[in-house]
Amino acid sequence: MTTNNRLRKLGDRVVGPGRPVYVTGEIGINHNGDLENAFALIDAAAEAGCDAVKFQKRTPEICTPRDQWDIERDTPWGRMTYIDYRHRVEFGEADYRAIDEYCRKKGIHWFASPWDPEAVDFLEQYDVPAHKVASASLTDDELLRKLRSTGRTVILSTGMSTPKQIRHAVEVLGSENILLCHATSTYPAKADELNLRVINTLQAEYPNVPIGYSGHETGLQTTLAAVALGAVFVERHITLDRAMWGSDQAASVEPQGLTRLVRDIRTIEESLGDGVKKVYDSELGPMKKLRRIKGVVAEGTGDAEREPASV
Repeated sequence: MTTNNRLRKLGDRVVGPGRPVYVTGEIGINHNGDLENAFALIDAAAEAGCDAVKFQKRTPEICTPRDQWDIERDTPWGRMTYIDYRHRVEFGEADYRAIDEYCRKKGIHWFASPWDPEAVDFLEQYDVPAHKVASASLTDDELLRKLRSTGRTVILSTGMSTPKQIRHAVEVLGSENILLCHATSTYPAKADELNLRVINTLQAEYPNVPIGYSGHETGLQTTLAAVALGAVFVERHITLDRAMWGSDQAASVEPQGLTRLVRDIRTIEESLGDGVKKVYDSELGPMKKLRRIKGVVAEGTGDAEREPASV
């Protein structure tokens, strides 16, 4: 959308400093291949006030190593091969048409993390506001080039990646139409490995790129801290119940927690202000009542300078 600044277009929203934090509920595969679960999660995200929900889209034969296809595993649907399981939790075209229609009705964006070039082509059937690069795909140059060719905003998570790998990915994608997300790719991530100050490190290293946060921790307070540190985009995994089957459920936020998270993000946004110190009208009453020594107010600044005690 723009060059030489930190604003990006996500559908009908502009994301960046000074704009509302763009909050995404990551459904991923927490729907367990059930469209009704997906609809319920979309409902939860919309009711909480999220801007978007996100899915993951894979072509199983491409993304699953061939030597793992025939390995059998226990699932909620019985014992099956791993490749059959990958198909079982993957939504197809009819499912995504229904998701697209449902999200439009609910007034919420949706997009996905494609894990292979064919998945990018699949998602391009829909007017998604962005594509997301999962941390695991940051070193996949073929996928990055494919995503760049779409012309859409690309959101890049940086978990499990070195600074050198991140710089290379930014070079491949180009910095003009990307948004970077600090992340730690452990599910759930421990507080002492979140390293939230990396948000500020990325802001300094990429002055023309908006910086967000993709959290995989339990609890909400550290995600709120990321917003206070300047994250302009927030993504958290969401679930109907953390006890549900699936590897991402335990590190996900349930509907009530999601509502609190969005509410508190909006409060933090409002409270951060513009950084200019001023005396508010609401302070004039307490000032008159409580201040013993009056000060001189510098005209036009709102700054108070204390008068000398004696002349």
